[in-house]
Amino acid sequence: MTKFREFKPMLLDERPFDLEEPGWIYEIKYDGYRLLAEFGAGKCELRTRNGADATKWFPEVVKSLATVKGGPYVTDGEVCVLDDQGRSDFERLQDRAKRRRWYEGADAVVYCVFDLLVNKGKDIAQQPLLKRKAALSKLFTAKLPSILPVGYFLEDGSTIFQVAVLPLKLEGLVAKRTESVYTPGLRSADWVKVKRKGAIPPERFKR
Repeated sequence: MTKFREFKPMLLDERPFDLEEPGWIYEIKYDGYRLLAEFGAGKCELRTRNGADATKWFPEVVKSLATVKGGPYVTDGEVCVLDDQGRSDFERLQDRAKRRRWYEGADAVVYCVFDLLVNKGKDIAQQPLLKRKAALSKLFTAKLPSILPVGYFLEDGSTIFQVAVLPLKLEGLVAKRTESVYTPGLRSADWVKVKRKGAIPPERFKR
């Protein structure tokens, strides 16, 4: 099994994309901090996209993941602060994360987890995306505090964009090829970010 600290997040491509192209699934794009998590046997460790140890930053996430039996597991996702409509609020997340700890009055965070890379000690990163998604869904059958398994849509993405992304002013969608494997640390054309115009100031950051 690949060592946890050797995992690097697979990065999103940004390019013109046909939201009606077959062979893709679509996820809501959450606006947060990318985190990899390793957990099992009562333990949990969190790492940022750049490899920083974020375990003490978000203790509510650690506490929940540490309750998952079996393992070890490695997941990929984004930690976010969600508003009362379930939309991610990056500014509130920044206020929370800059202290690198929980504090009185802190906004609660949610780990929006969208991929499973290690399942019960087996590296499954090279399995097709939909197979990994099925394993992720099985892992989080029971609802856990501070954990949100990210679902996906099989319908054409243009419909989802029109009925959800635009009216709710979400960041956008992530289109993922159904047969794609996980390529750690690489920006892959198999995962494409489709942003709502004006959702993020272009000078802020790229991920």
